[in-house]
Amino acid sequence: MTATPAGLTDALLASASDAIIATDRDGVVTFWNPGAERIFGFSSDDAMGQPLDFIIPENLRARHWAGYRHTMTTGESRYGAGDLLSVPALTKSGQRISVEFTIAILRDGCGQPDGTVAILRDVTRSFAEKLALRREVAELRRPGPST
Repeated sequence: MTATPAGLTDALLASASDAIIATDRDGVVTFWNPGAERIFGFSSDDAMGQPLDFIIPENLRARHWAGYRHTMTTGESRYGAGDLLSVPALTKSGQRISVEFTIAILRDGCGQPDGTVAILRDVTRSFAEKLALRREVAELRRPGPST
């Protein structure tokens, strides 16, 4: 027996593997799944009704909000369909983590931008591993002392 569309939707939204976060037109959290709780440490009660600032590092907030307002005004994002974005984020403990995510614009009945939904994954470990490998490669390529 296969999952019904509603059952499939419920299973995806309740997943604890990836974070699924929806926001309204003003960037206020309207949906926060168990995956978001696991990754960021904030409960749904902590997150619901709050602007996204609590997971955006302070030095990136102005840039984020400028882009968000542009998207809500124009209905267009500089990130194409399916683009995987990589950014730093904050956890409840204040730890900075690396996340990759895709985003979709939510639209109202008239087709106007009405918010966003994003699916995020914590890639902190793999980001650190890639960075370490790049450093090792750079070190190996550095000319050694002449003998």
